Amino acid sequence: MSSRITPRSKDYAQWYQDVIAEAELAEVAGVVKGCMVIRPHGFAIWEAIQQDLDRRFKATGHQNAYFPLLIPMSFIEKEAEHVEGFAPELAVVTHAGGKELEESYVIRPTSETIIGHFFAKWIDSWRDLPLLINQWCNVVRWELRTRLFLRTSEFLWQEGHTAHATHAEALEEQRRMLDIYRDSCHELMAMPVIRGTKSANERFAGAVDTQTIEAMMQDGKALQSGTSHDLGQNFGKAFNVMFQNKDGEREYVWQTSWGASTRLVGAVIMSHSDDDGLVLPPRLAPIHVAIVPIYRKDDERSAVLEAAGKVAEELRADGLSVRVDDREGMNPGAKYYDWERKGVPLRLELGPRDLESQSVMSKLRIAEVNEKGRPVKEALPLEGIGARVGQILDGFQQFLFDRALARQVENTRTLDTWDDFTACFEDGDSGFVWAHWDGTTETELAIKEATKATLRCVALPGDGPDPEPGACIKTGKPSAQRVLFAKAY
Repeated sequence: MSSRITPRSKDYAQWYQDVIAEAELAEVAGVVKGCMVIRPHGFAIWEAIQQDLDRRFKATGHQNAYFPLLIPMSFIEKEAEHVEGFAPELAVVTHAGGKELEESYVIRPTSETIIGHFFAKWIDSWRDLPLLINQWCNVVRWELRTRLFLRTSEFLWQEGHTAHATHAEALEEQRRMLDIYRDSCHELMAMPVIRGTKSANERFAGAVDTQTIEAMMQDGKALQSGTSHDLGQNFGKAFNVMFQNKDGEREYVWQTSWGASTRLVGAVIMSHSDDDGLVLPPRLAPIHVAIVPIYRKDDERSAVLEAAGKVAEELRADGLSVRVDDREGMNPGAKYYDWERKGVPLRLELGPRDLESQSVMSKLRIAEVNEKGRPVKEALPLEGIGARVGQILDGFQQFLFDRALARQVENTRTLDTWDDFTACFEDGDSGFVWAHWDGTTETELAIKEATKATLRCVALPGDGPDPEPGACIKTGKPSAQRVLFAKAY
């Protein structure tokens, strides 16, 4: 265990910060309130998430575009619920070029308003629909309490915006994009999530309906990891986005928006990492394999480095990202530690004895331990090394998903009494709880005030218990089905 990383059991919040620092993922900007600097290794993880999502978006017909960072205040004010929901978080520009502006600009907290303005210009006929747009950008929401990746005043994200001829088409799009987020979390990040619908109190400002994916972190808390919104015709009416239908009649479009952000990097950290540092699923890791050459004499150096280069070349030919650690002035142990804390899934060690046996020693980032408590290493033949390493990494990817899913199952309860419910969340405890709720915002807020647990979602079919009538956990009033409660980030 690294003495520079606080154990999770001692201080989970500090452990999270320590893992980020030791892996050189990001740091607090300091000179800019609430903002962060994403370092190259952290940004490479975000790029992998970005590339995976971008591929999935384009496969379903979406195109990337870019819209202005500055949004006229009058645009924000056109949709009443939207401005009310975002007002406390807005950063406003009032001066530019040494003069006070006639109209203030908002640094975008999200882009529904300005994109609605341009949709009104671009859409005229049913032939222009559906219009499927995605934007990769930064946004600013003035947060009072910040935490690297999870909640910062400025963050990176994608925001999808679409317009449709019918509400049914918009609802299909809303679910399609939610499922894309779910699939990316499962397949790329090895992070199980629960799909569901937000309560009216938690839905996006200006939306008719918000759907979410919720992941459980190692401390039992939930992390909202992506959202997809049915905007109905609210923004269409606010910005006069109309089209002529096939019958020649003018009507408002039906819109959706959906987004995921650099918060996903924080989700991966808290889903998989341990007291030794960052742990990354192979499909997400910027570096799949680190090769550490081991030699004591100069006459061994050239042969070992040459062999390491050949192994790296073979692995790269199989599509893997490989680093040969030939840094001088560092002993092998220091290099091992460096790659461990950066979360590289597999380390290969190659020395003169390995050359003689035509093999290489391998160690997974999370390895079994022997009777002496030491990590188990496996000797791999150099012949066919590419195929074998691929199998090992595929197995590690599945192991991480299975472990996270088992943790979620183990820390999920189905409760029926208020005493059991409050006991579940007292003294800093957390976890997922399926419980009945009477459907009112009043009760939802009362539960939050009493326990600090929030209503995460009403699960979509297949992601939670089958619907069954019951009595609300707090009021005893009738409830149609159980909903998901948890403390959350």
